[in-house]
Amino acid sequence: MQFLYALRSKGVTDNRVLNAMETIDRGPFIKGLFAQRAYEDMPLPIACGQTISQPSVVGLMTQALEISPRDKVLEIGTGSGYQAAILSKLARRVYTIDRHRRLVHDARAIFEQMDLNNITAITADGSFGLVEQAPFDRIIVTAAAEDPPSPLLAQLKEGGIMVLPVGQSDAVQHLIRVRKTAHGLEYDEMRAVRFVPLLEGLGKDT
Repeated sequence: MQFLYALRSKGVTDNRVLNAMETIDRGPFIKGLFAQRAYEDMPLPIACGQTISQPSVVGLMTQALEISPRDKVLEIGTGSGYQAAILSKLARRVYTIDRHRRLVHDARAIFEQMDLNNITAITADGSFGLVEQAPFDRIIVTAAAEDPPSPLLAQLKEGGIMVLPVGQSDAVQHLIRVRKTAHGLEYDEMRAVRFVPLLEGLGKDT
């Protein structure tokens, strides 16, 4: 109850999102020294130099997607797998991509333990999206780019929504929502955030 109250106090009010976040235990996604802080509303370090976002930001991003039960969702940046697990409770199908093989492997193991059978986790360069499964009803990016990547915008359905952080530095980033309409793209700025950068090119496959 304290966890849900903290989410509500930060603006997460959608009941479907709150129910999903109540169902998915954040604990298994955090290992080692920080495991005891799993239920605090704060970002925490995970393997490969990445972070797990604070629950309120996960909730706000998920809420902004306005997911329906028939939606197919693409997530760029699997990380711990926590965000994808939340999405899996709301959408028909979730595809999640990360450039770090270790993170994808560990996330798959948790998905299997939790019996989350509608998630496909892939090791690849997420900045290119997933052409073979496009178009997507919803796209979420959990790393900051200077601008919304054009390959991802191209893979978003008309009527679809993409939520992502944008910014040219670690210090100045904003969470935005992009709606793709018949007349073009509509942008809404939501709040200031801080995410790891979206890296293009596979680089080290760790």
